[in-house]
Amino acid sequence: MKNDNLLACEIVHRIRGRIRIKSKAFKYIGASLKTEIEKQLVQVRYIESVEISLITGTILIYFEDVSLSEQNLINLIQNTLNSHIFEICKNEKIEKSSKYVIERKLQEETPGEIIKKIITTAGLLGYNLFFKSKQEVVTTGIRRFLNYNTLSTLALAMPVLKNGINSLVKNKRPNADTLSSSAIISSILLGKESAALTIMFLEEVSELLTVYTMEKTRGAIKDMLSVGESYVWKEISEDNVKRVPIEEIQKDDIIVVQTGEKISVDGKIIKGEALIDQSSITGEYMPLKKAEGETVYAGTIVKNGNISILAEKVGDDRTVSRIIKLVEDANFNKADIQNYADTFSAQLIPLNFILAGIVYASTRSITKAMSMLVIDYSCGIRLSTAVAFSAAINTAAKNGILVKGSNFIEELSKAETVIFDKTGTITEGKPKVQSIEVFDNSMSENEMIGLAGAAEEQSSHPLATAIMTEIKDRGIEIPKHSKIKTVVSRGVETKVGKGKEAKVIRVGSKKYMLENNVNLTAAIDAERGIISRGEIGLYISQDDKIIGLIGVSDPPRENIKKAINRLRNYGVDDIVLLTGDLRQQAETIASRMSIDRYESELLPEDKAKNILKFQSKGSNVIMIGDGVNDAPALSYANVGVALGSTRTDVAMEAADITITQDNPLLVPGIIGLSKNTVKTIKENFAMVIGLNTFALVLGATGILAPIYASVLHNSTTILVVLNSLKLLKYDIKTN
Repeated sequence: MKNDNLLACEIVHRIRGRIRIKSKAFKYIGASLKTEIEKQLVQVRYIESVEISLITGTILIYFEDVSLSEQNLINLIQNTLNSHIFEICKNEKIEKSSKYVIERKLQEETPGEIIKKIITTAGLLGYNLFFKSKQEVVTTGIRRFLNYNTLSTLALAMPVLKNGINSLVKNKRPNADTLSSSAIISSILLGKESAALTIMFLEEVSELLTVYTMEKTRGAIKDMLSVGESYVWKEISEDNVKRVPIEEIQKDDIIVVQTGEKISVDGKIIKGEALIDQSSITGEYMPLKKAEGETVYAGTIVKNGNISILAEKVGDDRTVSRIIKLVEDANFNKADIQNYADTFSAQLIPLNFILAGIVYASTRSITKAMSMLVIDYSCGIRLSTAVAFSAAINTAAKNGILVKGSNFIEELSKAETVIFDKTGTITEGKPKVQSIEVFDNSMSENEMIGLAGAAEEQSSHPLATAIMTEIKDRGIEIPKHSKIKTVVSRGVETKVGKGKEAKVIRVGSKKYMLENNVNLTAAIDAERGIISRGEIGLYISQDDKIIGLIGVSDPPRENIKKAINRLRNYGVDDIVLLTGDLRQQAETIASRMSIDRYESELLPEDKAKNILKFQSKGSNVIMIGDGVNDAPALSYANVGVALGSTRTDVAMEAADITITQDNPLLVPGIIGLSKNTVKTIKENFAMVIGLNTFALVLGATGILAPIYASVLHNSTTILVVLNSLKLLKYDIKTN
């Protein structure tokens, strides 16, 4: 989606008390929103009536010509439209996706079935070329078709003939098969079955390569996400389990999974605990411990442990099945260039019939006219895009990248602005202790951290987790302590020691310390360092004395800086950071990563509005995010990319591309693939148009016989398919 100043307004005309204003946005508001906006504007003082036209994209306003200037009216309309911008953009996306209605034949046969057809056609062609008697009398009329050779040719050509006729009858227009049918019938009437069979043979080879690519793509996706289990252990009773086919499992059945086995349903653990590898679904490379009451997903692996799972989602309802379906439905989300190719190729088909008529009228040569029928641009042009995009989606899938449609590959190739979320995208999403300051000379660093751990031991707060991880890594023993008290949004405290010797240990914010009369003079210099580095400071006090300051931050992902540099090499000249974090933290990470601009302290809807702001200026925007808070922005970007191990299901559903691996280098990698795909398609277009035009000229002049014209045309189609297949070997650099 590219808004191109979606909210821009233009005055069509104005007379006293009446003005008509045009805006692209009015075409996408819909009937219900139209009524709502009209009611909203009528409430404004001095406005008497409002009428919006969805067809012309204009608004007609009658008003008291007292104080409302043209600019005031435009500002009023833009502000009103901006309050409904999400719905407007959504409608624009829907409108754009349904712009083209294309007839496009996709074969349902498997590669094996097509190979059988090729062998049969090749056998019959060999007979006609090498064994058919040269002395056979050429019959005319209906008898021309009443022989084994001709009937066999027609039988093999029947799918093409049927589809070509159906297009004329149902769609009232010819398609590529109509053209092929005309050439095949003409060849037979001229007694040249070999020409008809050559046309069919080369088309079948081209079709085989196309179907092979698409099958390979489906296979790559399914292999990456496959549940992989044909049979599962179903609990019949408490002491009885039975091995049954996966297809028999129903909702609320209990499945028993042991060490080394794949989980085949989405559900909750009702018994046992296990270490589970969820990398196929979440991208998280570290196995997670799952216990009773926690959710597990089909396609994940039990690394250690035995669990019983209550099946909640089976078959196509499973998360893994939904992901596969999202990607398999990619054919319905065609790129503009693919829609253009399909439309252009369909419009060119009648040209061949016109040329054939002109050539015959000029030369009275059926042979020359037939050459016009065996050469068409449509097949090569369509396959130029279809195979290239399918190969690209295949390569992406093999690298753990799920693309929901070829349109997103094309959009990626035009990337101008790439926007990153911070937490979990640029950073790991796992806060770590970065700096430690001790202000009590009688206390070691480990002793101070141990006291902090005594207060934070029971907390699930991410900052507490960072401290506890540091304690575990250092092997520090936490001293015995009393009950922990939590002060919401402030900190935690406990007592260490016994009786009168017990010391109050507090861990928390600066405000928490000041509220408890802790003297922070000793921490002033260390505090400045914490702020300058963009860390979050956790203050540790003993009674009313500050004893330490721990700086915690979320470290950048490995290779994120390299990924950003590669994006610039691919022509992305504007890299932006959008985050809900504080300004200082955003500024620090933006500076470290050499990011052009940043916006901080944003709500989810603020991120989405920033996306729309960039788009309104004509930028092609790519949004990289991972969580629920990124979902609106992912939805409204030209391409939304859900990245890595911390991404949520919501982010995955909202995104157009999902990267299942925890590697930011895959972002520039998929952009590089997209640019190479579009380049390949342009090469294909040049080959199809150039070689087929050359063949048409030679055919019209009689230099090229129909059978050789067919060979040249179909060889061109095969050539563009082979050129597209090189994308299967494209190297998405991951290091």
